[in-house]
Amino acid sequence: MKLLLNLLVGYLLLTPLYSLAQKKNENYQLHISRATSPIVLDGAVDEPAWQTAEVATNFWMVLPMDTSRANVRTDVRMAYDAQNIYLSAVCYHGNVEGPYMVESLRRDWAFPKNDNFILFMDTFDDQTNGFTFGTNAAGAQWDGLIYEGSKANLSWDNKWFSIVKNYPDRYVLEMAIPFKTIRYKKGITRWGINFSRQDLKTTEKSSWTPIQRQFPTAALALTGVLIWDQAPPQPGPNISLIPYALTGLNRDYQRGIPTENRFNAGLDAKVAVTSSLNLDLTVNPDFSQVDVDQQVTNLDRYELFFPEKRQFFLENGDQFANFGYSTIRPFFSRRIGLGGVPIRFGARLSGKLNKDWRLGVMDMQTGHVDATGLPAQNFAVLALQRRVFARSNIGIMFVNKEAINYESVANKTLYSRYNRNLGIEYNLASANNLWSGKALYIKSFSPQPVTTPETPGLSPEQTTGNDEVYAANLQYTSRRWLLGGQLESVGRNYTAEAGYVPRRGYERSLATLGYTFLPTASPVLNHGPTLTSTYFFDTVWKQSDNENLLSYAVTFRSRSIFTGWVASDYVRLLQPFDPTNTGRETLATGTSHRWTAWGTSFVSKPQSVFTYGFSTRYGGYYANGTRLNLTADVGYRFQPYVSLAASVSYNDIRLPQPWGRTTFWLVSPRFDLTLTNTLYLTTFVQYNEQQKNMNVNARIQWRYKPASDFFLVYTDNYLPNAMQIGQDVPGFFSVKNRALVLKWTYWWNL
Repeated sequence: MKLLLNLLVGYLLLTPLYSLAQKKNENYQLHISRATSPIVLDGAVDEPAWQTAEVATNFWMVLPMDTSRANVRTDVRMAYDAQNIYLSAVCYHGNVEGPYMVESLRRDWAFPKNDNFILFMDTFDDQTNGFTFGTNAAGAQWDGLIYEGSKANLSWDNKWFSIVKNYPDRYVLEMAIPFKTIRYKKGITRWGINFSRQDLKTTEKSSWTPIQRQFPTAALALTGVLIWDQAPPQPGPNISLIPYALTGLNRDYQRGIPTENRFNAGLDAKVAVTSSLNLDLTVNPDFSQVDVDQQVTNLDRYELFFPEKRQFFLENGDQFANFGYSTIRPFFSRRIGLGGVPIRFGARLSGKLNKDWRLGVMDMQTGHVDATGLPAQNFAVLALQRRVFARSNIGIMFVNKEAINYESVANKTLYSRYNRNLGIEYNLASANNLWSGKALYIKSFSPQPVTTPETPGLSPEQTTGNDEVYAANLQYTSRRWLLGGQLESVGRNYTAEAGYVPRRGYERSLATLGYTFLPTASPVLNHGPTLTSTYFFDTVWKQSDNENLLSYAVTFRSRSIFTGWVASDYVRLLQPFDPTNTGRETLATGTSHRWTAWGTSFVSKPQSVFTYGFSTRYGGYYANGTRLNLTADVGYRFQPYVSLAASVSYNDIRLPQPWGRTTFWLVSPRFDLTLTNTLYLTTFVQYNEQQKNMNVNARIQWRYKPASDFFLVYTDNYLPNAMQIGQDVPGFFSVKNRALVLKWTYWWNL
């Protein structure tokens, strides 16, 4: 494995030497000049400043075909003054009649389900990191940070202004983005820039610069150039204070704890150290308004991953969160301050030092928890990144989790005094956007376990060494071909207490091969097979798992997608496992299990007010059993104000005794009411039969000023209680706990 890793790393390092080239869309240039008159956001675009601005038009089609100009016309102009960057986009309707298609008026909508216009800005012209702003055709805003060249983090939230006005033959967008909202290097006069337009009625997605259909329009390697008539003005002092205050009620029915009143207050601050480096501070933060996790039926042998949703950790957080792989993360911010653990304060310094260097430093302090004996802990993270070649980079990360003044308490969980991780990775992104990859090395440091007569512990050979990670992958993506390979080696004693590494002590190899057919003059947009093969080995190189998966996907011109697949699996259990994950009897360590299964999935066209999808899975399971899974999703929109959605999942597991037949239902209806693009009501209900819980979460959000909100959040958890109807019971469910929170935030620019 180490030899194969070395060969793969060597190829990763050599690949960029063959792909250094001029920026692909260098000839697409838009000149931006200081506005010759004041600009008012009214959707009229009749100011003299707009009449003299250069026009970006004649877009290229990306979908359904990427070989011709767009049929739907879009005209874009840009200007600036001392405070703001301005953009106007006149989006003409196509030759298909009917109303515009939008999901709702809620911010940060789903791209595939909305007619929209989006701006992508690469303010350092490094083709890796940038900003995105846009709206759907009804005026709901979209904003985010671009990272890893094309991925958008929509949890970023900041001050900017926009208006959309609809006409019979077009809709017009105007936006003003304050220079204080974005980060850029002083004196730079060339930014990467691109504009994306989606018109669902004609099923057309288009871009100002030509982009092949396998790439997103957010790809910064494929942007054009925004040329300033002079260096952008410096924003001056840029300090924002964001205080919050909340009050609420909590009651725990299950444990008989009466209603408790709650009051809390805290403060966030944002300080622009330079125009490209930002300091974020937080004191006593609260995240009670954050969306609840979407529940799943858990039939996995290892810990499931749930994404971070707290804004402080998400803003500029990609440098921390994306180090490593999806299942090898030395830092995972959800290890901080969840499960009733209070966060006392924290700080993060992040941004660009120059075009080539990027820095991220974070320090968070949590409080102790008396009930469990958890000590106060400090989490410190350093991430440093250096760009190399055209778009690749080398990154270093150091993570330190340390207990503060910790003394173990009898009859309570024993916690470690510290855990540290030091890692380095090389991220490949070729100039032509065809090659991507990563090479990774991480080592962990922990105190040696203490042995006692009651717990004699393990041998030195078992507790020392084997605390490293080696991994690498390489992927080639063209119009037709997808080729990829990945190797991982995770030591038995590697530990990332502040990270997410659900499995240790294994060697893994993965290979992917895919081909796409591109028919012409057909209702099918593209179709093709993908073969994926994954093998796991234990520390003595004995096979423990493998899966071979063959799938075939068909994408129709209407944007609906059908996929069919077949898979074969082998598992040799390395520890006892209950195949129903309900705390029942377990299968023994060392037992082997083989099965085959097949399945399908379908997602309907997004340009309908009624959308639906389904997936199926049937085949073998552990202990020569069978498993059937049926999932359905439906949605209906009374656009742009009401969105109804529901998801239902059913599992039927049949095993020999003592398990027998086990069934699980997971039902999740959702109701969204958006009265305006600043006032939203969301109600989300989740019934999870496996977890024996029903959760109701209702939230009202009023954005009374840009980036300033009122929240009213109501949460109930119910315990399914058969037919036992008792006090304060909706239907056949007994109340477990209930909470009501009112929260106020205000963004104050000093």
